[in-house]
Amino acid sequence: MVNEMENTDTPVALITGAARRIGAEICRHLHQAGFRIALHYNSSAAEAQQLCDELNQSRADSAVALRADLCELQQLQQLARAASEVWGRVDVLINNASSFFPTPVGDITEQDWDNLFGTNVKAPLFLSQALAGELRQRRGCIINLADIHAERPLSGHPVYCAAKAGTIMLTKSLAKELAPDVRVNAIAPGAILWPEQDGELSEDDKKKILKKIALKRIGSPTDIARTIRFLITEAPYITGQTIAVDGGRNLVS
Repeated sequence: MVNEMENTDTPVALITGAARRIGAEICRHLHQAGFRIALHYNSSAAEAQQLCDELNQSRADSAVALRADLCELQQLQQLARAASEVWGRVDVLINNASSFFPTPVGDITEQDWDNLFGTNVKAPLFLSQALAGELRQRRGCIINLADIHAERPLSGHPVYCAAKAGTIMLTKSLAKELAPDVRVNAIAPGAILWPEQDGELSEDDKKKILKKIALKRIGSPTDIARTIRFLITEAPYITGQTIAVDGGRNLVS
């Protein structure tokens, strides 16, 4: 069991979309760095519980899994409250959860809009608002996961690109609104993991993307997790910024 001092002093990170892929690696990386983890999930219950058990086996009472539909305002507020109550604090909010699927013009629905803007703009905004007081008290930080395609449109994905552009402006706006107590930054990943399901790419599409990356390879979820840790622990004078972690994709036309 962790001792009373650790219960009181150990920082807590709330990470959305934490059960799989990049989110899971962020959890593991910050946990290894000494954080306690409130890992959010929506539909990936089995993966979330498995990861939570893994972290707690490594260090007792250091992780909890919390479910919420990030497109539902009441559930967003409940998530913020639940995360704060587990250990009596939240020091870091990482808005990682994101829907991603194509929306070609002519086939876009209102549900597409609500889904993509809900996970990428609505959820980060209302979670940040709900936790603003707690984060101010802790002099904590918020990190949003944006995308290089917020500034470089991806064919067939106008709603997603617009939503991620909203993520970047939200980052800047929150950095201004919550200063000087809370730092707010974003990370814009390039090709880190190939998309799944509706966004799945053909082998030819993957080759075309790799040709446009200066380093000629995709990145790793660890690249994102390390950058997040840097922003949390090593960057006290950085706020309102978006850091591209893209292997130089932005250098190639």
